Amino acid sequence: MNISVILCTYNRCRSLEQTLTSLSASALPDRIGWEVLVVDNNSCDQTRSVAEAFRSGFPGRLRYLFEPRPGKSYALNTGIREARGEVLAFLDDDLTVETTWLHNLTANLHHGDWVGAGGKTLLAQSFAPPGWMALKGPYSLGGVLAASFDLGDIPQQLTQAPYGANMAFHRKMFEKYGLFRTDLGPSPDRDTPRPNEDTEFGRRLLAAGERLRYEPTAIAYHPVPEGRVQKRYFLAWHFDWGRALVREWHRGPDVLGIPRPYFNMVSVAARKMVPDALRWLFALNPQRKFYARCHIYVAAGEMAEFYHLLLRERRGSVQPGFTA
Repeated sequence: MNISVILCTYNRCRSLEQTLTSLSASALPDRIGWEVLVVDNNSCDQTRSVAEAFRSGFPGRLRYLFEPRPGKSYALNTGIREARGEVLAFLDDDLTVETTWLHNLTANLHHGDWVGAGGKTLLAQSFAPPGWMALKGPYSLGGVLAASFDLGDIPQQLTQAPYGANMAFHRKMFEKYGLFRTDLGPSPDRDTPRPNEDTEFGRRLLAAGERLRYEPTAIAYHPVPEGRVQKRYFLAWHFDWGRALVREWHRGPDVLGIPRPYFNMVSVAARKMVPDALRWLFALNPQRKFYARCHIYVAAGEMAEFYHLLLRERRGSVQPGFTA
C-alpha cells in the first residue's frame, strides 16, 4: 500500500458525504495503491452509515474506524496506527478536493527528497468579509476562518508548518518523531487548546531540519463555516492559540529559586501585550486594529497558561523543567 488518506470526523455526516464524494473521484496512476480511513471520533449522528455507504465508491479501499476517546489528536493517532500506507495524507471532513489532489500532494514523497507536504487550501465559495477582517496580507485571518493556505503557484520548500486540513507526511516521520500531541487540538475538554495539534508536528519536523514541500497543485476547498464570522470566535481562538504555544515550549530553569513561569508572564506582558495594546489603541485601519486585538488575546492566553502551569506544578501534576 502506497498512500493512506486519514480523515477524522465528529458529527459532520453531511459535510463528510461531500468530502468522500470528491475524494472518490481521485485520479492516481494504476501502480499506486491507496486507501481511505474514516476515523469516527465518537460521533452521535449518521457518520458511520455515511462512511459505510461509500464502500462501493472505494472498492476495497475504505475502512471505518471508531475512536471513543474525545479529541481530534486521539483520532489522528488511531488513523496513523491503523494505516497501511507508506505515505499518510490528512484531510478535514468539511473539505472538497480536486481529482488530482491526492496524487499531486504525495507524488514527491515517495523518493526521499521530501518528508512532508502541504497543499493549497482555498475558500470554497466567494465570500465578502466584514470590514474588520482581512483574508490576505499582513493582517490576514484566513487561516483561522477556513484553514486557508495559499503561498502562490510555485512549489517551494516550506519554512512554516502546513495546516492539518491538507497535508501529508511519510510514515517514518511519525516513527521517528512521535505522534500528534493529545494535549492540543479540537476536543470537548475545555482544558485542551483547540489549535496547534497539526502545526506543532510540522514545526517539530522543521526544527529537526526535515524538508517539507509546498505543493500548489494539491488543491482543496474549505467552506466558510456557518456562525464563525464573529469577532468573539476569533478572539477565543487566539486566546487558545496563546495557550497552545506555551504547551509547545519547554519550561526554562528557575531563577534564584523563583519559578520560571513568573518571569515568562512578565516577559509576555512587556514584549507582546503592551506593544499590541498600543497598536490596537492607535490603529486607524479596522483590519489592523482587530488583528492587533487578536494578538492581545494571544498574549493573554500565554499568560493564562503559564499561570495554570504554576498551579499544576504546585499540585504535582507537572514536574518543573518538563514540557507543559
